[in-house]
Amino acid sequence: MTNPIDTMKPSYDAVIVGGRCAGAATAMLLARAGLDVLVVEQAAAGADTLSTLAIMRAGVLQLSRWGLLDAVKAAGTPPIRKTTFFYGDHVLDIAIQPRDGVDALYAPRRTVLDTLLAQAALRAGADVVYRARVDGVLRDRRGRVSGVAVENGGVARRIAARIVIGADGVNSTIARTVGAEPYRFGRHVGAVIYARAKGVDADGYQWRYSPGASVGLIPTNNEETLVFAATTQQRFMSGLRFDLAQGFQEILRDSAPTLEASITRAELTPYRAFAGHAGMFRPAWGQGWALVGDAGYFKDPITAHGITDALRDAELLARAVARGTDAALAEYQRIRDGLSIQLFSITDEIASFAWDMSRLQALHRSLSDEMGREVKYVVQSWNESEPDGEDHGGARAALQPDHWRLQSAAR
Repeated sequence: MTNPIDTMKPSYDAVIVGGRCAGAATAMLLARAGLDVLVVEQAAAGADTLSTLAIMRAGVLQLSRWGLLDAVKAAGTPPIRKTTFFYGDHVLDIAIQPRDGVDALYAPRRTVLDTLLAQAALRAGADVVYRARVDGVLRDRRGRVSGVAVENGGVARRIAARIVIGADGVNSTIARTVGAEPYRFGRHVGAVIYARAKGVDADGYQWRYSPGASVGLIPTNNEETLVFAATTQQRFMSGLRFDLAQGFQEILRDSAPTLEASITRAELTPYRAFAGHAGMFRPAWGQGWALVGDAGYFKDPITAHGITDALRDAELLARAVARGTDAALAEYQRIRDGLSIQLFSITDEIASFAWDMSRLQALHRSLSDEMGREVKYVVQSWNESEPDGEDHGGARAALQPDHWRLQSAAR
C-alpha cells in the first residue's frame, strides 16, 4: 500500500496543516486562485469531530457564494428557519428572514461539511493527504519558516513551502512551533456534554437557559438533533465529568425540564464532552507562517459561532496570502480582530453563567448586532471583489495569484 506522504510534491506555494473546515476552506480558495496547495490532515478522510455544528448567516452566505450550499442541502441537512430562546419561562421566537441571498440557516454534521470543503479543494487542484502528521516546521538561514516535516508510519519527508498555515485547532502544533503566544485571553471557561438524538422534534435552533446552565437543540443530518448541555468548567470538573449521562440529564433537568423525558427516551448516540478551554487570540501571521480557525482565535462554544468564524477567516487569510505581502497579512489580523473582539467579549460573559435573565437577553441583543455587522462586512467584501460576477463569485480576481507568485519569487 502506498504511504500517503509518498504522493506529496517536494514543494508547494502553501502547506496547510489541518483539513477541517478552516483548513479545507482556505485550501479551496487558494487553489481556486491558482496556487499550488497541500493540506495535511492527521485524521482519516470523513472523520467526525466534536462540534456544535450550527452555521450562522455569514457562514451560510459564504457557502452559497462558494457554490457549496446546494451540496449541503443535497446531503439532507435540514433548513433552519426559526430560532427560539427560552429565558426560563419567557419564550422569544425569531424567524430567519430571507436576506442577502440566505433564507435559512444550516447545521451539517462535520462528516458532511468538512468532506464537502475538502472535495472542493481537491477539485480546485489542491493535494489533500490524510493520516499524516506534521512534526514541525522547517526554517531557512534567516529563520523564516520555509516548510514542514511530515511523518506517517515511520516514513518522514521534508516539504518546502512559501507559507505554512496552521489550521490545526486550539492546541495547534504550528502555533506552538513558531512561538505564537496568545495576546488576549477570555476570563471564563464553560464545559459541554454532547449527544445526538433521533426522534426529537426540534423546530429550528433552540437555546434554553437557567441559572448556571444551558441546553441547545440543533437539527442536523439523518433526522438527528444535536443536543448540548453546557455549564461552568468548575461544575463539570467537580462531578459531572465522572458520569456524562447523569451530568447531561442533570443539566437538561435544570434548563429544559419540559424536554427531559422526550430527549432521554430518544435514541441517543454516546455522550461526548468538551471540558473547556480558555478563549484566546494568537498572532495571525509571522515570517513564513499564518494561523486560521481555532488555531488563531478561539472562543467558548456557548454561542455556536466557531464554524462561521472559521469560514470567514479562511476567506480573509486566502486573500492576504494571495496578495503575498506582510502588509496584507497584517491587514488579515486587523480585520479578524476587528470583527471578533466584541463577539469574543460577549461570548466570554455568557460562558461565565453568572448572568440573570435580563442581562442574558441584553447580551444576546448585542451578539445579534455583532453578527449583523459581520454579515455586512462579508457582503461588502464580496461585492468589492466581484468585477464580473463569474469564477466562484469573483474569488480568483480577489485573490490575485499572479501578484502573490511574483512577490514570493522575489524573496
